[in-house]
Amino acid sequence: MFNKLYKLVIFTIILGYSIYQFSLENIGNGIALIFLSLIFLLLYFKNEILIMAFLKMRKQDFDGTENWLNKIKNPKSSLIKKQFGYLNYLYGIIYSQKNLTQAEKYFKKAIQVGLNMNQDLAMAKLSLAGILMQKRRKREATLLLNEAKKLDKHGMMTQQIKLMQTQMKRI
Repeated sequence: MFNKLYKLVIFTIILGYSIYQFSLENIGNGIALIFLSLIFLLLYFKNEILIMAFLKMRKQDFDGTENWLNKIKNPKSSLIKKQFGYLNYLYGIIYSQKNLTQAEKYFKKAIQVGLNMNQDLAMAKLSLAGILMQKRRKREATLLLNEAKKLDKHGMMTQQIKLMQTQMKRI
């Protein structure tokens, strides 16, 4: 909703006021204001709209997820780099149901920008490999599958990777 810089400015103003409250020996007000300022710091690193979009995605509500993502008017000024990667990742998942060309664009952008967790990056590469496999681009899909296998350290996607490798042999 807010520009990311506004969140930091509000955080510093509230934190400064809490320090002022401590200097006046209003300890309770100072502690409460520190907790309030930490909310804005949390919202700087975890965007509130992306949190709601992920909750909709857990329920497999793609339309609701897209509605929440469309509320981000200017992603460059509202999101930090990793959040921008997750925005593209979510759009890639949504458009993989509708339009593979757009989904490919969003997954490539998410991989390029980067994601926080290796599992998310592996899932993005696995999804992109599936799209490339459907477009008969076997070499690129093979490279992405191998990268996804390296990133999947917990073995959560081994079945999907094996399934895609057997399907790729048919191409």
